[in-house]
Amino acid sequence: VQLQASGGGLVQAGGSLRLSCAASGRTFSDYSVGWFRQAPGKEREFVAAIRGSFGSTRYADSVKGRHTISRDNAKNTVYLQMNSLKPEDTAVYYCAATRSAIWSTLTTVSAYFFWGQGTLVTVSS
Repeated sequence: VQLQASGGGLVQAGGSLRLSCAASGRTFSDYSVGWFRQAPGKEREFVAAIRGSFGSTRYADSVKGRHTISRDNAKNTVYLQMNSLKPEDTAVYYCAATRSAIWSTLTTVSAYFFWGQGTLVTVSS
């Protein structure tokens, strides 16, 4: 699976952005997809994930209620709608895909085999 993340940019605090993760190469609906982010000097951290077959979702506590992950398997695309953005949301955002559907693993970097190139989100105060 090849992944292409897009949609990052500069936004003021309180604003919104929608990130897209376009996939190609394999049957996309077989894969769970996660969004992770990495701020300067920090480790990559889990943001949200969506499973392939049933579309169930999970979020990090830091974004719950503000961000929404969704997928359109017909378009081979996963979205991350980010609302009420805060300066602490500033990071490079990566999408990743895995055949795993086990929630205990889907929040971890090591569960994902395929990664996109990242898109920068900058939230100004």
